[in-house]
Amino acid sequence: MTEPEFYARVSARAGVSEASARALTDATLRTLAERISGGEAADLSEHVAHELRPLLARARAEDPQVFGYDEFLRRIAERAGATAADAERGARAVLQALHRVVGPAEFNRAMAQLPREIGELAQPAPRV
Repeated sequence: MTEPEFYARVSARAGVSEASARALTDATLRTLAERISGGEAADLSEHVAHELRPLLARARAEDPQVFGYDEFLRRIAERAGATAADAERGARAVLQALHRVVGPAEFNRAMAQLPREIGELAQPAPRV
């Protein structure tokens, strides 16, 4: 999936403008890279468009930072200049798009490093 296609998918899923989708994608991928191991972030980066790879890159392969769901969303909201609700919708849209690009095996390895609540953002909403 190309970079513009990724942003368009996030925009549609989150119900935000493309500019907001870009900011939310940047913030979510950077925050995700802080929360998972450097090796796992590097593995994910191999599957995304070339332009998105630096967002998952880590300068050093240090241990991931440990923080939960609320801090995950707070960091995204702050980085993207978004409300808490937009950060949550954006993170959900980005993780779902990333899942589609990366594939289930690689994606699930990365999600296994996260608290359950963060991993659940990647799950599609149940249809009623």
